[in-house]
Amino acid sequence: MPLIYLGIIWQKLPEEVPIHWNALGEIDGYGSKFTLLLLPILMPGLTYLTFALIQRFTAIEQVAKMGKKLNTLKFLIVLFMSVLCMLIIHSSKEGLVGQPTFVFVSLGLLFTVFGNFFRTIQPNYFLGIRTPWTLKSAIVWKSTHEFAGKLWFVGGLIIALIALLSSSRIASFSIIGIVILITLVPLIYSYLESKKQTK
Repeated sequence: MPLIYLGIIWQKLPEEVPIHWNALGEIDGYGSKFTLLLLPILMPGLTYLTFALIQRFTAIEQVAKMGKKLNTLKFLIVLFMSVLCMLIIHSSKEGLVGQPTFVFVSLGLLFTVFGNFFRTIQPNYFLGIRTPWTLKSAIVWKSTHEFAGKLWFVGGLIIALIALLSSSRIASFSIIGIVILITLVPLIYSYLESKKQTK
């Protein structure tokens, strides 16, 4: 999808397009429009390859426990990355890439998707909250992912709302804080849950 769309609008793209932005969504680097050819490889392509490796190297019984939900998650994430890739390409054509709102909203929705699927992820070394404590105990893994799933789902919705309702500067710092919070809290939770199980 992104490659087809890129081919359709190729002649309408400027010779130089933004290739780097700071935390506030301000453009601070330009490059040739040929760099856009890397986006479909690095976004949906690399995402698909990651999930393929997970399915290839995760124990068969663990993959079987996840059932069709793993394939559904793979499809949704690859589709999400494809659409996001197309939005970035479209923004390069229209000169809208200095507005980070759609990127932040997309990030929030991505967190909600992962949060919704967390409780279905079985213990593995590739996907999920992989700490020494979750990998050591299936009970800690399950409780941590149930907790993290709710946290990521709510956090994702908050990120999307902040991106839509706040200025770019406020949204940038708020969203960075939320991402750090929903990333670190499940790690701490897994440690505390492990101590609880040990007692």
